[in-house]
Amino acid sequence: MSAALDVRSPLSAVLEDVPLRVDRDQVLRFQGYKKGIDIPDAAVLSLFDEALALGESLMEPRVVYRAAPVTGQGPDLIEVGRERLRIPEIGRLWGPLEQVGAGVCTVGSAIEGRVRELWDRRELPLAVMLDSVGSAAVESLAEYANDVLCQAAIAAGVKATNRISPGYAGWDTAEQASLFRLSPGDPIGVALNDSCVMTPGKSISFLVGVGPEARVDHYFTQCRRCWMPDCVYRRAPAAATVRR
Repeated sequence: MSAALDVRSPLSAVLEDVPLRVDRDQVLRFQGYKKGIDIPDAAVLSLFDEALALGESLMEPRVVYRAAPVTGQGPDLIEVGRERLRIPEIGRLWGPLEQVGAGVCTVGSAIEGRVRELWDRRELPLAVMLDSVGSAAVESLAEYANDVLCQAAIAAGVKATNRISPGYAGWDTAEQASLFRLSPGDPIGVALNDSCVMTPGKSISFLVGVGPEARVDHYFTQCRRCWMPDCVYRRAPAAATVRR
């Protein structure tokens, strides 16, 4: 899959049939457990196993991605044609870019539908755990996509930065609309409403910087979750994986 992805492609590319692994610690974090501090008991772990099996049977991981040339940069600004992305400190964090890659990923709507059914049947513990499985799944999918882009960039002789999403690091959620204009979610069934909320809800949009001088050495999460064993650019040992 990664070999077929062109990190510089001006055309939308869709990744499907992703061998996605859901991180148990991430699910429990959404449940309010603090790793190394809160210890889930056997009942919670049994509920997690049930929700994970159900979530894996329902999720449909898909990613759409498209690259576009950068036409201007400033300390807090990336210009891509008519789109002006105002992201605090992005010039310092990402350095000179040739392109940005915009993407949208989703695990589909079936998990949310089942959560509503369970809630209506008052099976609340399973409903809440399944909702956390869906949230963790789409986070893992976004990390998976970032890893694929990193590997595709290496093969192309450039670098791909770690992802950033509207609503994080001071990036206004209103600019979600700009990101969707760069990479529409239609090919994978993700829509954006006037309030910049995505449907299905278990979806994430993201942006990466691309170029030979792009800076990636201020992040380590991507390397710690990447499955590529012999990458000469690895900056930290892998501690987990988002790939099954």
